[in-house]
Amino acid sequence: MNGKLCTVKEFLHVKPGKGPAFVRTKLKYIESGKVVDHTFSAGHKIEVVRIETRSYQYLYQEGDGFHFMNTETYEQVFINANMIDTPEFLKEGAICTIVFHAEEEMPLTVELPAYIEAEVTYTEPGIKGDTATNTLKPATIDTGAEIRVPLFIDTGDKIKVDTRKGEYSERIKD
Repeated sequence: MNGKLCTVKEFLHVKPGKGPAFVRTKLKYIESGKVVDHTFSAGHKIEVVRIETRSYQYLYQEGDGFHFMNTETYEQVFINANMIDTPEFLKEGAICTIVFHAEEEMPLTVELPAYIEAEVTYTEPGIKGDTATNTLKPATIDTGAEIRVPLFIDTGDKIKVDTRKGEYSERIKD
């Protein structure tokens, strides 16, 4: 759109009682990461770009970017931090999906695994048996990210974190 690549984050087809149908969208510009609302009229044509997805393993962070390695060819690629929605949940060795522009072989975005397993490195002490309420407290996990966890989670516990929302999902039993 407007000569820039976008992804559709949300869309809603609306057919009012009077007038033509239209589509309300939330578009995310890939280069800048900016999210905008846009309404397309019925029959509006857009230019579709062919993309490919490939599995890459996260290696390490360098400056404001990240190094990934193709799991089949062992080719390495450098990705800027703004191409990743939640870079604070990247764990060394994690298998991520990188979306490439097929014609230009240019990386566009990085999709993290939906859930990661993490260890709580610091949180205030919990109260034994305090599981009835849904009150949350801040906790730092081994990736350095801070999330909110239930009161019964303690330092050293292993938990499952939803990387799309950045939220606690469940405690992992050993």
